[in-house]
Formats: sequence, structure tokens, C-alpha cells
Amino acid sequence: MATKRIVVKVGTSSISHPNGRLHFGQLERLVRDIADLENAGYRMLLVSSGAIGAGMGRLGLQVRPEIMAEKQAVAAVGQGLLMQVYSRLFAEYGHICAQVLLTAEDLEERKRFLNCRNTLHALLARSVIPVVNENDSVAVDEIKFGDNDTLSALVANLVGADLLILLSDIDGVYDKDPRLYQDARRLEVVDSITPEIMKMAGRAGAQGTGGMATKLHAARIAQGSGIPMIIASGSEKGVIGRAVAGEPVGTRFTADRAALNSRKRWLAFYTHPQGKLVVDAGAATALDRGNSLLPIGVVSFVGPFHAGDLVQVVDVNGRELAKGISNYSSEEVERVKGKPSSAVQRILPGSGNCEVIHRDNLVMVDF
Repeated sequence: MATKRIVVKVGTSSISHPNGRLHFGQLERLVRDIADLENAGYRMLLVSSGAIGAGMGRLGLQVRPEIMAEKQAVAAVGQGLLMQVYSRLFAEYGHICAQVLLTAEDLEERKRFLNCRNTLHALLARSVIPVVNENDSVAVDEIKFGDNDTLSALVANLVGADLLILLSDIDGVYDKDPRLYQDARRLEVVDSITPEIMKMAGRAGAQGTGGMATKLHAARIAQGSGIPMIIASGSEKGVIGRAVAGEPVGTRFTADRAALNSRKRWLAFYTHPQGKLVVDAGAATALDRGNSLLPIGVVSFVGPFHAGDLVQVVDVNGRELAKGISNYSSEEVERVKGKPSSAVQRILPGSGNCEVIHRDNLVMVDF
């Protein structure tokens, strides 16, 4: 068997009791299943929520804090407790785990992105099981992933995983809420996430930050990265091994065969735009055909932004079309927008570029 990389994400509700305290029975089973697959030759990576929940349990809190500083303080207490438990349990099965805490900012800057990837590859090469979580004790809204479903898809992309498994308190995607409707039907395979499937998403649970909507967003990232993903029940015994073996568990999202290359995945999934370019219908059509964005197609912009910044490209109705790295600052865009390429060198002597965004630095957004 060729070595395969498997990312498993577990939510707060799957490893905690309703009162927020850690569920040691569930944690022990999770670790045992991951360790068993590691023994079988797979390279396992765990994305674990639960720091704030564990902190709430240790501090005797019944309600999740609302104030950012209080959430960060509770996460700081809980993260240490969570890793202490994981380290002890993995050690019992003869494995070493390593704590990896990330913020979105760590993956937005290309050099830091590559450093994170190299670290995870080095750990996996030494059969160390990374336990990844968002760095909730320091992350603020501007640098947060928002939820660990998204983080797990980004991590799966980062390490080139062969499968992403999201363990949840629900065993897949249903055509309606199974907690409310007895005739709800689970979708076994999803090839494309349609608007109809997005409407099936429910709201987040009481303890976690994610819901089905965040899992579907994670599935879009995974599919765009060429990685199959499974949503399954975290309380089902042996579900990780069965999912890896290809048995029909939960809801499986098939991988997109036309996956983006590494650089375009970074542009699409890891970076946040600093500005916005509004383009006309002709430019929108040209972009869809794989062409660069030229000044003549730019109608207006939202700034400020600098040359080299990532910007969002939208049509005149505000629909997002693409993301890309601008060759011009917003001030320069103001001078060349709507102008033919032949006029650019005259308006901006020595600029060296006639494209506002070169196609190599642009990715279409259809996820």
C-alpha cells in the first residue's frame, strides 16, 4: 500500500459532554482508531476542536463566553488540557503527537504558508501525529478561520491529503433536518454542491461554532483541491477505519478531477482580498475563458490597495468572479481603468505590465 495521508477533524460536540467537559470515552476511541490506522501505514493528522469547551469545563462555566478576551482566556486554559489528554492517550498506543496552532494570518503570507506546510510534512515523515487547532487564545476576527471545518479542509490541502473525514454529531447531509423530520433522507454521495444542497444546511450546535453550512464550505475547498471528503458521525464505532476502507458511511463528497494547482489553491482558499475590482461583461467573459484582466475591462474599484495585493474581481452586479494579485495600486487603477492596453505605457511609463491581473496570478471563484 502506498502511504496515504488522512486528515480527521473532530468537533467539540463529538468529544465533550453536554456540560462542556471532555468525554474521555469518545477521546480514547478516537485516538485508538487513529493510532491503529497509523500502525497500518497511513499518515494521520488530527484537527481537533474542543479547547474552549475543555476550558469551560475546567473553569466551571455553563455558558460559552461572549467577550473575545474571555473566550481567549478560556481557550488558553482548555488547549493545554486538551493536549495533555491527547499526548497521554497517543502515548498509550505507542505514538507521539505534536501540537500545531494556526491562525489564518499564518497561511495568508506565502512564505509562512510554505513554512507551515514544511513543518507538517516533517512531522508526518517522522510518524508524528499533528494535532491542529486554531490558536483561539490569540486569534481575533481579522485572523480567524472562523471554524475548524474550514481549517481542516485548508490543512488537508496544505499537506496534500488523500482523504478528509469530518466527524460530527450528525452522520451526513440530509435533504431536511433529521432532528425535526422523521422522513429525512441522507445523501450518500455528492458530486457537486448545488444551491439546493446549500439550502439543506442547518445552524451551528450549542457548543461548537460550525454547522452543516461550514461543512459544505469545507467540502467545496476539498473538492477544489482534488481531495474527497466524508461527513460521518463521531459517535459511530469504527467509522474512521470504515471510511478509509471505502465503505459507505456518512456522506461522501467526490474530488474534482480538474483541481487547481498549488499556487491557485493558495490564492483561492488561503488569502483575503485587500480591495475590489468591478469589471464589465466583456471582461467577465474573457476571464471565464482563461484570459488576463486588462485595464479596458475595469469599470471601477474599491480600495485602497497596493500593487501586489490580492483583490476580488466582481461583475457590475456585485457577483464575485475571481481573486487575483493586482499589478497596480488602486491609484494606478484609477488612471488606467477603461483604457486600451496601448495607452497604459503612456499613462504609466515603465510599468512593464499591460494586465491589471495576469492570468497566472488569477483564480476563478466558483466554489
